[in-house]
Amino acid sequence: MFRDVIITWAVKQVQYLKNRGEAMPKMKTHRGAAKRFSLTGTGKIKRSNANTSHILTPKTTKRKRQLRKSVILDKTNEKSMRKLIPYL
Repeated sequence: MFRDVIITWAVKQVQYLKNRGEAMPKMKTHRGAAKRFSLTGTGKIKRSNANTSHILTPKTTKRKRQLRKSVILDKTNEKSMRKLIPYL
């Protein structure tokens, strides 16, 4: 009896979401990736450079200055990143 009620509720929930145009299950955003990447105005994925947190004394001033800038993510990694941050 109780099992039938739950199954009926689940079927109704799926039908309700399909009628609203939403599919189940929803994709979840990878929160670690969402904190490290952002989108540009044209939809490209932007990331920050590595090698800027420690051991900075051997690096030249020019190199450290250039590492401050953010860069566009390479196309080879873009497909996998879009899966991690689908709604960003």
